[in-house]
Amino acid sequence: MKERNELGQYLKARRARITPAQAGLIEGTGYRRVPGLRREEVAALAGLSADYYARLEQGRERHPSTSVLKALARVLQLNPDAQRYLFALASPDAVGRPAGPAAREPGPNLLALLDDWNAHPAIITDRCMNVVAANALGAALYDGHPHRDNLARLLFIDDASRTFFRDWDTVAASTVAALRAAASHRPGDPELRSLVGELTLHSGDFTRHWQQAEVHEKTSGTLLLRHPQVGDLDLAYETLRPSASPDLLLKVYRARPESSTGDRLAILGSLTASPRRGQRSSDSGLPRSAAEERAAEPPSGS
Repeated sequence: MKERNELGQYLKARRARITPAQAGLIEGTGYRRVPGLRREEVAALAGLSADYYARLEQGRERHPSTSVLKALARVLQLNPDAQRYLFALASPDAVGRPAGPAAREPGPNLLALLDDWNAHPAIITDRCMNVVAANALGAALYDGHPHRDNLARLLFIDDASRTFFRDWDTVAASTVAALRAAASHRPGDPELRSLVGELTLHSGDFTRHWQQAEVHEKTSGTLLLRHPQVGDLDLAYETLRPSASPDLLLKVYRARPESSTGDRLAILGSLTASPRRGQRSSDSGLPRSAAEERAAEPPSGS
């Protein structure tokens, strides 16, 4: 995600996704060069001059007012996540740029909570989808993949990902949309820019999804996996942002009631939990489980 006219590219991508009918316009019979709205149509609907809007897309105007951004968000039918992303691109200070580097170390209470969910896979990721901690089942869920320490790389670079993710296209779309949403929390974050650039270089599928310009937080949903050890897993997940560690995301998976996933998770736990507890992350290449993180902490008062 190198330096470029990101605001203009985002506006152009979003207007291409809104049809005249969706915008409440009467479609004529003439030829349209673009699949969505024309520049002048967006400008008219937002109450802007066509020249001003053209300068926004071309990067010659980089400081639109709050009222202009709100009007564009309305015309482009942006959801709340996408609106926050638009404001982050146009005026990073307006969304409250966090001070200092992002926190990556989960606290002891959060790690203890991970292990309390011993019947459910649970992981903690940062804004770049690096897995920074996991309970035993959470680590076992992604075991065996060379990019298991980063869920975005696993999805778009790992050759086995299309077999592992039974709903690969759905996961790909939601993952890219979540990366854009992450960018709105830390505008201009260099690590996130680097990750997007890397994935763009190595994956045409990532590039295609990125160009769709969708923005959504991954809050809850379903995940369908084909695990090499226990077979198909039908999981529901919930994603939480701990108030004490707002740069981290806690994701907890559970078996969907109508599936046999609960039994398969129990088998996976029996196959992997014991050796995982005694294995250091430096030996396995995996993040430490929550129990291992606590065991590595120095005694109180030392």
